[in-house]
Amino acid sequence: MWWDERVSARFRRNLQPTLTYWSVFFSFGLCIAFLGPTLLDLRCQTQSSLSQITWVFFSQQFCLLLGSCLGGVFKRTLAQSLFALFASSLAISLVFAIIPLCHNVVVLAVVMAVAGLAMGCIDTISNMQLVKIYQKDSAIFLQALHFFVGFGALLSPLIADPFLSDTNCILSNSTANASSNLPHIRKSLVPHHPGNLSHYDLPMKGMVVTRVSYAFWIMALINLPVPIAVFFLLYKERMVPCFSSSSHPLLSADELAMETRPAEKDDLSTAVQRPHAAEGHDDLFSCCQSKNFRGASYTYFAVHITGALVLFMTDGIVGEYSGFVYSYAVEEPLSVGHKVAGYLPSLFWGFITLGRLISIPVSYRMKPATMVFINVVGVLITFLLLLIFSYSVVFLFVGTASLGLFLSSTFPSMLAYTEDILQYQGCATTVLVTGAGIGEMVLQLLVGSIIHDQGSYSFLVCGMIFGGLAFTFYTFLLFFHRMYPKPSSEMDVASPDKPAVMDDTGQYQ
Repeated sequence: MWWDERVSARFRRNLQPTLTYWSVFFSFGLCIAFLGPTLLDLRCQTQSSLSQITWVFFSQQFCLLLGSCLGGVFKRTLAQSLFALFASSLAISLVFAIIPLCHNVVVLAVVMAVAGLAMGCIDTISNMQLVKIYQKDSAIFLQALHFFVGFGALLSPLIADPFLSDTNCILSNSTANASSNLPHIRKSLVPHHPGNLSHYDLPMKGMVVTRVSYAFWIMALINLPVPIAVFFLLYKERMVPCFSSSSHPLLSADELAMETRPAEKDDLSTAVQRPHAAEGHDDLFSCCQSKNFRGASYTYFAVHITGALVLFMTDGIVGEYSGFVYSYAVEEPLSVGHKVAGYLPSLFWGFITLGRLISIPVSYRMKPATMVFINVVGVLITFLLLLIFSYSVVFLFVGTASLGLFLSSTFPSMLAYTEDILQYQGCATTVLVTGAGIGEMVLQLLVGSIIHDQGSYSFLVCGMIFGGLAFTFYTFLLFFHRMYPKPSSEMDVASPDKPAVMDDTGQYQ
């Protein structure tokens, strides 16, 4: 096997929790990418204007960010985390089932807000739990986790595509004229950003003809095994109230030997507490409490801030590039045909998913710090070449694929690297997830307004600036890593040989 026996044994001991967290992230991906291609059919279903229906995007993205901030609240015990994941994944299935029944745009926005909260909780809790289980070995499992979100994001548009309306789904006297704009409008909505649609005139009154409901019901059924998997994990850990027991399942003889072998080392490590690492992995609001700052060095804050700023930029690039690459391609000087340009967002997300798959074995052989360095340098060079060859349609496709590959593993690698610096204490997961969510939302809005004022060429200029800032912040992170106090070997609470067990609260250690 391409990983050693120690990691393989750890994976086998935690097989069910790991597979469960991966499947929950599949729910996240399934829910994040369907809205763009189905938005016009949902506009018909709710008989709303394009400007009204695009608020559904905002409600989902804003509540996703809010859910990411609140996700850390459920970290205190494993039971709280699993119940939150069960409720969130079940909520996503219910949202898919309820969307076809929403005939008012305000109701639809509220439903998507619930989905956003569920997605935010899934994002924070799944990353946090995998880091707690595998600690120094977490990089490879985080790469796999983020592959599943990419896989879900690719699957949901494919499920929806056969049920999308080929002509305008509200039949009226102006249907013929409006239908000619439909492919252009639909592609500009893929996968996250609604774009500037104010100049398109589609009918709001008439007979609604859409079959998109079937797509949502299919996605609800596909997602249903996920909350069931979380429930089975709760049942296995004796955390379901009606099946609860005072003791957890016994360990096998081999597992017991591995548990007891480093006992002396663990006792020493738990006996010594660092001033700033008393709790660790708090929610965002608990992280900001003054009691967590006592005795902490400035490098402790600097690592959190610079790590979050790197992801603010890189995840912001993912959002703004996927949202505006189509609009950039169809404008001068490239003037790519609408149908051909429509492949660009799919190509971008396809190579993000491929990159995450490739990163699973690579992350075992390569340190997270090295992977992040390659990623940010690759993003910077790709944008530089896109600017140099800005008149080449062929290189736009090559650059889009290259950018997807370099951005694919940035988040999990940065998370593993930052947690490793902080010895798996502090608030790194919550802060990084929140920073990435804010970046994706803010940079989309910023780039959209700049393109509207300065023209399509500013799209690449913004990407180059954001890539440069990401590289700069990463350089600062490397500097603060060198300054950060290193634990002595006998005090290393994050020993890679330490197996993932549960304490009295049911929390993985």
